[in-house]
Amino acid sequence: MDFGLVLQTDPPASKVVSLMKRAERNGFTYGWTFDSAVLWQEPFVIYSQILANTTKLTVGPMVTNPGTRTWEVTASTFATLNDMFGNRTVCGIGRGDSAMRVAGRTPNTLARISEAMKVIRALGSGQEADLGGTVIRFPWIKEDAELPVWMAAYGPKALKMTGEEADGFILQLADLYLTEYMVKAVKDAAVAAGRDPSEVKICVAAPAYVTEDDSPEALAHAREQCRWFGGMVGNHVADLVSKYGEHSSQVPEELTDYIKARQGYDYSHHGRADNPDTAFVPDEIVDRFCLIGPVEKHIEKLNALRELGVDQFAVYDMHDAQETTIDAYGAKVIPALNA
Repeated sequence: MDFGLVLQTDPPASKVVSLMKRAERNGFTYGWTFDSAVLWQEPFVIYSQILANTTKLTVGPMVTNPGTRTWEVTASTFATLNDMFGNRTVCGIGRGDSAMRVAGRTPNTLARISEAMKVIRALGSGQEADLGGTVIRFPWIKEDAELPVWMAAYGPKALKMTGEEADGFILQLADLYLTEYMVKAVKDAAVAAGRDPSEVKICVAAPAYVTEDDSPEALAHAREQCRWFGGMVGNHVADLVSKYGEHSSQVPEELTDYIKARQGYDYSHHGRADNPDTAFVPDEIVDRFCLIGPVEKHIEKLNALRELGVDQFAVYDMHDAQETTIDAYGAKVIPALNA
């Protein structure tokens, strides 16, 4: 199993680079960041520094979107990084929840994501792409260039499109039931499209918080540090409920039930442990969606996720134990999973 580290690009950028270097030393192979131009610093500038200060780490956004940058600019940025540092980037892409809404826009449609994925992948891999009637190709790109595109999804149509078109699936929660349900949907769609389902990489991303023991006090603190994640996922779930209804056979209630008490969301606290808009998230959801507890609990859940077909676990590391979580994974969790 691969392991990734997910960070927000809060200033100073040097701290982001330092944590990514620490992650690589501890056996992580992927470095991901949020991509929301108003809320945080520009990630692609920081990727250049991460790549320059590591040797093997693959970096990319979790996730970018097709609305805040023109597609040829996105592809050129990735291709330039790959030209400078080898093929060490991956394009995670989605609807653009925070990036679009904070700027007063509506998240992108699946049709737009589909078109963008094709253009970005083609251009980033040295092929031609049609930009609405104008066919272009980067004249400077190397023959061995490649750019995998991984798609974030929750809803039935997005899961189907991921299986049909994406190189990888990003699932932002670590609930075992929902992971099994959604991975199956993606793999089934791949098979129906005539693809080898093993070609679609599966990445589960969620907060991880390692405690010294399983005492009520330790677990309560870990839950408070990770409760923000249920609020972040709740934004996407609220969109699904709005589209498919509160009780729909197309979306499992194991995903939608918990947002009934959700009253709103302030993106100024997005992805932060002190988010005041996540009080509606119950302990049960934190335990289901995240990995908390002693090392042994992390290993147990990660083994279960791997059995469900998960190729990578990406650690959301936005809490008060960033360094110790990276070190605990490097010293005990990653060796146990990859022994």
